[in-house]
Amino acid sequence: RLPECVARRGLVALAESIEQSQIGTAIAESRYWWPIFEGTHLLSLSISFGLIFVTDLRLLGLWLRRVPVTDVLHQLRPYVLGGFALTFLSGGLVFWSEAATVVVSPLWTVKILLILLGGLNALYFEFVIAKRPEVVDNRTPLPSSVRYAGLASMTIWTVVIICGRLLAYLPR
Repeated sequence: RLPECVARRGLVALAESIEQSQIGTAIAESRYWWPIFEGTHLLSLSISFGLIFVTDLRLLGLWLRRVPVTDVLHQLRPYVLGGFALTFLSGGLVFWSEAATVVVSPLWTVKILLILLGGLNALYFEFVIAKRPEVVDNRTPLPSSVRYAGLASMTIWTVVIICGRLLAYLPR
């Protein structure tokens, strides 16, 4: 338990230094920057994860059944990646202004771990599952691994969003 306590104190100390930096203070005290970054975070989140949700519905076979999976992936990928990059950047700037406050919340830990898991799920899907002949050839029905990847993605990203929103409203 002692190493865990020391690591936690170190994380909190690092978060405090991030938050109290010139940039962190400037964002937190700005009349305009914090709301701009938060608004950008929410808008880019709706774009990237909205499109991930559409993709996941296709992977589950619940929507756009006549559109080949590869077409959906190819068409939406640039927007998903662009939206995700903007979500990550704007979320990082919001975090910069309140780092010490959020790192002490178990919800933040869950959110970060799920973001990592969601990224691993996406990478595994892109580089392993989506390369399989039955997916590339657009055979119907899709293999169960495709449906499981879609369900995992939908579940993970939904919980990430719920954790992020709860961070703003639950005591820390």
